[in-house]
Parts: sequence; structure tokens; C-alpha cells
Amino acid sequence: MPTYQYACKECDHRFEAVQSFSDPSLTVCPQCSGALRKVFSSVGVVFKGSGFYRTDSRDSSKSSTAAAPAKTEGKTESKSDTSSASSSSTTTKTAAAAS
Repeated sequence: MPTYQYACKECDHRFEAVQSFSDPSLTVCPQCSGALRKVFSSVGVVFKGSGFYRTDSRDSSKSSTAAAPAKTEGKTESKSDTSSASSSSTTTKTAAAAS
């Protein structure tokens, strides 16, 4: 059964009450017979570890981080191929000029 916190609107008396979900909320202060209000606070549940985010359940082949290195490698290879091709054409031009 959950524990609820209450505070009196008139005398500011604060207390906790263990109640079932189906029980009605308390409305009368036990000290001054004033009106009560429920006090809401942060939830005591913390999700730690993997599996709680949208990206944790995705397949690694569909992940954008897995695709990024493959693109970088392709660009690096094409740059090295281009530079070697330009070097060979320069060598051919130099050899032709020397003859």
C-alpha cells in the first residue's frame, strides 16, 4: 500500500498516511480540523543501465554510429586512389617530356 504525504492549508502540519489506492483522500487535519492537501514529490524509481532508451533497442546494422565509420573508410580509400592516379599521370607526362 502506498504512503501519501499531506499538509494542512491552515496550520501547515505535515504527516504521512498509508492508504490503499481505493481509499478516499483525507480532507481534515487531525490537529486543527483545517483543510488538507496532498503533497506530491519526485518518484523514487531510477532507471539505470542499458535498455531504457530508444536507441538501445535498435539493431547495430541500422545504427547511424555503425554506418559512419564505413563512410569514412570509403572516402579515405577514394582519396588515396585519386592521389596515386594523379601521381602516375604526372610520371607519364614527365617520362614523355624527357623522350
